[in-house]
Amino acid sequence: MTVVTLTTDFGLGDAYVAAMKGVILSINPKATVVDVCHTISPQNITQAAYILSTATSYFPDGSVHVAVVDPGVGTKRRPVLLVTPKACFVGPDNGVFNYVTAQSHGQSQAFEITNPAYWLSPISATFHGRDIFAPVAAHLSLGVPPHEIGIPTSSSKGSRLSRPKTADDGTLTGRVIHVDHFGNLITDIMKADMPKGRVFIEVFGHIIDDVSTSYEDEEGLLALFGSDARLEVSVTKGSAASYLGAKIGDEVKVGPSRTSLRGGM
Repeated sequence: MTVVTLTTDFGLGDAYVAAMKGVILSINPKATVVDVCHTISPQNITQAAYILSTATSYFPDGSVHVAVVDPGVGTKRRPVLLVTPKACFVGPDNGVFNYVTAQSHGQSQAFEITNPAYWLSPISATFHGRDIFAPVAAHLSLGVPPHEIGIPTSSSKGSRLSRPKTADDGTLTGRVIHVDHFGNLITDIMKADMPKGRVFIEVFGHIIDDVSTSYEDEEGLLALFGSDARLEVSVTKGSAASYLGAKIGDEVKVGPSRTSLRGGM
């Protein structure tokens, strides 16, 4: 195993990411270290879990994925290693691997990271990414078995997956879980969640009449399913986030089409 990926909320203006890479390469100079994303909103575990789940399935089998979005660093939250049929995931036990766990369909095994022989010493109370998660990932990439890294434990006890809620009238209320580089609002509403037939989408008081098939199907505000089958709200040749003033956590509603409603901007 030689591929190690990094996902953090550290940003690109400090040396935190470089320090983790240095630790990994000092232990395994042949490792291929890949940046998934370092611009996760600070402490946003749900966004990190989503980003991780969209990228890691495309890496070679045996890759090691490190995720450090860790507002509980230095507390009693556990450092964990999650082993799936395709990969290993290393990070805090706070929900950052919840989407990955769901995708593994019960075929994952969790280990609490307990063996300090695979950590740096001394341990900083505020930088477990460098001192625990990076060295553990490097040792895994060299073939150290998970049972030497820690002890088997229950699945992650972190926050639950963001899922839409359905009202009695069939209307779904979901939330924005990510705003991408283009300003598209990516929601927790999956294609399989949608009501049958024509629908309306409501966001910040704007009504979108049904789902489009491309980013240029309509002028202005539109909704469509992205590459991961999640409902997105977009603006043709613009940023939906800027136009609406929307952010992660905001509500998006979907319901059966109402003939009195007309689309949006």
